[in-house]
Amino acid sequence: MQLNSAAQQSESFLLTTEPSPEDATHRGKEPFEVSHTKPSLISSHEEGKQDRYLGQRGNSSAFQKSEELQKILFAHRHERHLVILQDFPDPDALSCAWTYQLIVQQYDIKCEIIYAGTLSHQENIALVKLTGLPAQRWTSQVLKSKDLSSYQGCILIDNQGTTSQLMTAVQQAEIPVIAVIDHHTLQAEHKSEFVDIRPNVRATSTIFTQYLQSGLLSLDSSISQHVKCATALMHGLRSDTNRLMQAQEEDFMAAAYLSRFYDAQLLNAILQANRSKRVMDVIERSLKNRIVQNNFSIAGVGYLRYEDRDAIPQAADFLVTEENVHTAVVYGIVHDENEVEVVIGSLRTAKLTLDPDEFIKEAFGQDSTGRFFGGGRTGAGGFEIPMGFLSGSNENSTYAKMKWEVYDSQIKQKLLKLVNPQDDPIKSV
Repeated sequence: MQLNSAAQQSESFLLTTEPSPEDATHRGKEPFEVSHTKPSLISSHEEGKQDRYLGQRGNSSAFQKSEELQKILFAHRHERHLVILQDFPDPDALSCAWTYQLIVQQYDIKCEIIYAGTLSHQENIALVKLTGLPAQRWTSQVLKSKDLSSYQGCILIDNQGTTSQLMTAVQQAEIPVIAVIDHHTLQAEHKSEFVDIRPNVRATSTIFTQYLQSGLLSLDSSISQHVKCATALMHGLRSDTNRLMQAQEEDFMAAAYLSRFYDAQLLNAILQANRSKRVMDVIERSLKNRIVQNNFSIAGVGYLRYEDRDAIPQAADFLVTEENVHTAVVYGIVHDENEVEVVIGSLRTAKLTLDPDEFIKEAFGQDSTGRFFGGGRTGAGGFEIPMGFLSGSNENSTYAKMKWEVYDSQIKQKLLKLVNPQDDPIKSV
């Protein structure tokens, strides 16, 4: 592999930057200067060592993806983009989106990081507040006030468009998808210029760290924004690998690289964020309502507010720690201020032979358009099932209770068909 092959290409650019260490919402307004040769991804002697290291570790495909992304970004310089996250973004998605924003500033690309749901997990809130991570919540009302014609493209990070309410508006505005970067299993064929989907990698943070190692952005520990972004990436990597317990070699190598730049005290402050009373209430509900069969713990927690949605995966994290339980599934009916309701569930497993993606897709199937109601990755998964016209009308407590009982029984039935395939699942609940 020619590490300096990019240097032989013409009509490239160079950026001169004077980063402001404390400006957490930096938008990349540095002077833009065109030169006659494209700089290679790795230019300095120290960075050259990184390239040799990447080659030695068999990451030539990762480096090729970095080169491919560099060409795409060069072709879209001076544009304005949207980075779309899943409705309830996790640390992996948030940190990678921020990394992408810092990378594309070098190409005079301005991008906004957006999500439609909410940040309800205490660690996600702490991550955004303590680092100044520039993510924006676009509700349906906010979306109406936006002129989407001013954006020339969108990027999907840590998702493939199936978990974002914003995709409908983006498609209606005919904004092309420029890149899809994710570590989850392929959801559908993507008509985008750049696709980097690696289900074998435990975290999208690992993919973006490899972009950094390849030279798409040179981190500088003297720049506050770089340190905070590296800390966010470390948190995302740690979160999606269960504190590195499910990490593979590439993830460990990514963590080793980030260790040169991240702020350990800042990360510890993020991780020390306290659980809210609402989260504790949902965990208590999951304990009271759980059934345990064949080492599966299954719990319905009833109705939850939209902003408490992240209590569901936290309850699943808690239930899977019970003795003689290797897999936990927690679910509930989540409703927003417009009375739109969705059945949302999370799966956590410590069983190596259980594939969460396969399990959830087999349990709940797909809708009329072929879109699966859920999926997963190693050790974790989730599902979302819209309730359609049955949403709302819960003022009558008798009706609300009846509706929950029906959905609770149906979810259990579908799960128990896989947990106890020889039993009659209706009789087992």
